[in-house]
Amino acid sequence: MGLKIIHDENTLIEKVAEGDQQAFTFLFRKHHGIVYRFALKLTRSETLAEEVVQDIFMKIWLKRTELSGIENFGAFLNRITRNHAYNLLKRLTMEAMVNKNLKAEFTESTENTQESIDYNASAEILKRAIDLLSPQQKKVYFLCHVEGLKYEEAAKKLNISAGTVHSHMKQALQSIRTHFKNSDALIFLLLYLYK
Repeated sequence: MGLKIIHDENTLIEKVAEGDQQAFTFLFRKHHGIVYRFALKLTRSETLAEEVVQDIFMKIWLKRTELSGIENFGAFLNRITRNHAYNLLKRLTMEAMVNKNLKAEFTESTENTQESIDYNASAEILKRAIDLLSPQQKKVYFLCHVEGLKYEEAAKKLNISAGTVHSHMKQALQSIRTHFKNSDALIFLLLYLYK
């Protein structure tokens, strides 16, 4: 029986269910435009609509033996097209969200790594700068800046005047700033000293 004389859709479906490739070709030509337009309406994308058409008809061919139980092929085609288009959109949305999250995590990780590298470099420069201070400047710097004592408290602890503590601290900070300038890391000094 040639394709041109298969006008009854139920007969056409039966032929496809039996594995008739010509009947399938006829079925595809008859319905692919309808599936495409419906998929285009749902996805608003020509590319996705074409993908839906290909997937739907591949699924029909692969599960052709199950076609004989379908009474209303048009309604069946409408339902599987709608479901497939929605599943495709859902999958693409999930992939976009995952990609966005991965990108954000990668960016955050990269920024954290860079901050860690910058901090470690700055800490090393600061350590070298502190090592260059006079013994009295080191004591004052540690008491006031590291331990957080006020000048008066540091003065009592060191048995010197608050003015002398202030002077040592001023010289220590100036020396550290100069060291950072020479190390091209002034920005890190400012962040560290004034955090």
